[in-house]
Amino acid sequence: CFLRHLQKRRFPMSDTRTYYYARVSSRDQNLARQLEAFRVLGADERSIITDRESGKDLNRPGYMALKNTILRPGDTLVITSLDRLSRRKADIETELLWFREQHIRLKILDLPTTMTDFPAGQEWVADMVNNIIIEVLGTMAEQERLRTRQRQAEGYAAARAAGRKMGRPRLARPPQWPEIYAAWQAGELTAKEAAQRLGIGRSTFYKLASEK
Repeated sequence: CFLRHLQKRRFPMSDTRTYYYARVSSRDQNLARQLEAFRVLGADERSIITDRESGKDLNRPGYMALKNTILRPGDTLVITSLDRLSRRKADIETELLWFREQHIRLKILDLPTTMTDFPAGQEWVADMVNNIIIEVLGTMAEQERLRTRQRQAEGYAAARAAGRKMGRPRLARPPQWPEIYAAWQAGELTAKEAAQRLGIGRSTFYKLASEK
């Protein structure tokens, strides 16, 4: 369905604030491009919220802080592209609806129509255009997410077919593992005592004990 995410009540200018949200998917990716785009718009560093989290879900610390404690009705949130919110179409639609219901304007840098201030009474024109564009982009983001998952699954299948093991390598057991493990099984040692004698943590001891 089309979401009219720019419709909002009129609030006094003194009550409105603008925030900026940037996200990358992992800690080794760079936020610089998004941050520079915000600075060009005159963003204050204190108004920029960032996350280094995947877009596969919405439970990200910075984004949750924006929604739960920072943004108020009449405020504006600026992002560089729609997929900074999420790569899931359903999540995108849910968030756009939330912004509309909270009377928070969303500006998206790569959607120029969302950046335009239309005369009073003509906001519906922007709504119509933006809703169509957002619907298309949301579908594209969802399809890209599905393609990425398919490529990963194909990669795992090819690796297994070639005899390569996927995931983390198994933990190496200490040389004295057999006798310490046997003593633990016999009830002669607690897990804590066994772990201490092996020079490993108790959680590691339990992991090794659970492996066949």
